[in-house]
Amino acid sequence: MAPRERKWILKDSVDIGKVDRLSAELGIDSVLATLLVQRGVDSFAAARSFFRPSLDGLHDPFLMQDMDKAVARVEEAVSKGQKILVYGDYDVDGTTAVALVYSYLAKLTSALDFYIPDRYDEGYGVSIKGIDYAAANGVSLIITLDCGIKAIEKVRYAASKGIDVIICDHHLPDETLPPAVAVLDPKREDNTYPFDDLSGCGVGFKLVQAYSQAHGMPFEDLLPLLDLLVVSIASDLVSVVGENRILAHFGLKQLNESPRKGLQAIIALSNLEPAHVTIDDIVFKIGPRINAAGRMESGRLAVELLTARDDATAARIGSQINDNNTERKSIDREITKEALEMVQSGHCLACHDATIVYNPDWNKGVVGIVASRLVEAFYKPTFVLTRSNGFVTGSARSVRGFDLYDSIESCADLLENFGGHIYAAGLTLKEENLPEFARRIEAYVREHITAEMSTPIVDVDAKLNFSQITPKFFRILKQFQPFGPGNHSPVFLTENVYDDGNGRKVGPAGQHLKLELIQESQPYHQISAIAFNMADSFEHIRGGNPIDICYSVVENYYRGSSTLQLRIKDLREREDLV
Repeated sequence: MAPRERKWILKDSVDIGKVDRLSAELGIDSVLATLLVQRGVDSFAAARSFFRPSLDGLHDPFLMQDMDKAVARVEEAVSKGQKILVYGDYDVDGTTAVALVYSYLAKLTSALDFYIPDRYDEGYGVSIKGIDYAAANGVSLIITLDCGIKAIEKVRYAASKGIDVIICDHHLPDETLPPAVAVLDPKREDNTYPFDDLSGCGVGFKLVQAYSQAHGMPFEDLLPLLDLLVVSIASDLVSVVGENRILAHFGLKQLNESPRKGLQAIIALSNLEPAHVTIDDIVFKIGPRINAAGRMESGRLAVELLTARDDATAARIGSQINDNNTERKSIDREITKEALEMVQSGHCLACHDATIVYNPDWNKGVVGIVASRLVEAFYKPTFVLTRSNGFVTGSARSVRGFDLYDSIESCADLLENFGGHIYAAGLTLKEENLPEFARRIEAYVREHITAEMSTPIVDVDAKLNFSQITPKFFRILKQFQPFGPGNHSPVFLTENVYDDGNGRKVGPAGQHLKLELIQESQPYHQISAIAFNMADSFEHIRGGNPIDICYSVVENYYRGSSTLQLRIKDLREREDLV
């Protein structure tokens, strides 16, 4: 049951006149000019803005609906010494958001606390237990971050305890908003804010930006918070365009030049090269470690790390979280293995149109990761379910173009609760509803999925010859960063390349390939490449046979030295081509 062969789609050609003009104006390779035009950058002025992000491009936070009310309520709490509870979700976006707002408010008031719900005991979002904690500790104002947009009853419950709530969220609201003092969410239907894809941490940042602005504080005082913000932007996979691109650019600058103690500890524990941390490093190294705290122990640990004020505390908590991550990886591997075997043997609730697997003993904290692994393996909408607090609960992941949220919403009558978006969601239901849920999801997928959605795709930006990958080309390509949704790292296609004979298998199980590639019929130009999980092609490549490759060009840092490397996304053995 191997995944289907990926389809390579070369992006539609762009206006050649614009490409030639931009290439001449900027003095750059036509391939680079093509990449810019594909991104809507088709003039010298637009290119200058793209390559030189400016903080002047950030929007006025008071353009966000309810921002004036939120700032006024925080002012009241600070001036009267009322206790504020900063409340956030247990994932990276939530914990960075709590750390950011808490760090800022700590300079204004000592009547302050933070709260992260327990993934297993309370679940996602605002909880009764959290509100009871606030009431028992004399809290007058709760600021929710990365959650709360659907917490209508919880906000009413807080009000019954004499507690006001400010909601800072970025998820899609229902028709009726919670009766909070202020609801900050750029996805509100009546919102006038110019950018709607902020992370939860980003909404929290706009709140502190607004407070600073209202009190005449210099924006420069907020720059130390941007290392947290870029970690949330990268980890939560929001688009890296518009305001997010500016915030990510300056966040990476902060993360590389002067990271806070906690992030410094995580960078060291991740064996990353200090001062050369990229968005990819956050996504694959830093984010998973911060997430591991909430998955394996408590998200509170992550906030304690991110607000640590001395090296010793940061090192101690960082080490604990790193251990959580090691444990998480071990459990994740074991559950993935069990889930794969279930699907391959047909012992699953659904295996045909969707993949639905259930084991009451699986760890709830890693089911989302396992769902992503099963999508990679079988390329179908996937649900990985376990048992927690007397209910079946779990995570779902989708394939490109298939609206997972709609499929789950069609079964709302069977569910206790659910939430998410087109590609990722969580859900809870009673065990007796599980067979009917699986039947209806399979039927929904069968009816709504298309052949195109069922085929994994590699989007290729441009064809490229190795001879074009010059130092100047790469220097300019690096300035396309920070990469992410909406501004992906460009993927190139080069045909008819072969290994110089020194290629080898690498990795713990020899599952990856380290190659030294040469392009046929081009001036001799050898480039190192890494191909993850593609060892199946080793015998073909070792025989000197040619391949076509799709790849991105990356900089590989190791012990202070930097080398250029191709990161292969997919390869085809040329003799297999028709």
